Amino acid sequence: MKTIHVFIIFLIVALVQLVVPAKMIFDREEVLETGTTYKFKTQPIDPNDPFRGKYITLNYEMDSAKTNDSIWKQDETILVYLENDSLGYAKVHSVSKEEKDIDRDYVEAKVRWNYGNSNTVKFELPFDRFYMEETKAKPAEDIYRKYNRIRDTLNQTYALVAVKNGKAVLKDVYINDKPIIYYIEKDNNH
Repeated sequence: MKTIHVFIIFLIVALVQLVVPAKMIFDREEVLETGTTYKFKTQPIDPNDPFRGKYITLNYEMDSAKTNDSIWKQDETILVYLENDSLGYAKVHSVSKEEKDIDRDYVEAKVRWNYGNSNTVKFELPFDRFYMEETKAKPAEDIYRKYNRIRDTLNQTYALVAVKNGKAVLKDVYINDKPIIYYIEKDNNH
């Protein structure tokens, strides 16, 4: 009788270990397939910020918002409601501590700090790492830095992000409307 109970517990634990990662993957895929896609302008990364692992560190121009609320706590989760600007890039519509009853996409972000009297809250978006295959990550970082340093209308770097119900999934990083992998392959062919 004890053996049956142990076996049943083992099966339940094994099943949970399979279901949890599968659900996480399914949720991300659902956001990618059915979420609204936004372009988030990136800004140059700190040249002293080392390349960590197999990803590119991304910083975004959209990292703060004006608000009527002046009491924000560091690391507090807030909701950043989105809209597109005239060029099709994501911009802040509003920020809130609680979900609003409006028909607008939003992402969860973390408060970095509050500018007190100016009623500006600075936040960090959750999709600041673009993971790549190991052999392509370092060339991608170099290309990203090169194009991101040239700040003009001809050289635009941005992240393509799918958003649904507060969840966000980073799809790709683009330079001048081409995926970053295009530039890696272009450099490899020369």
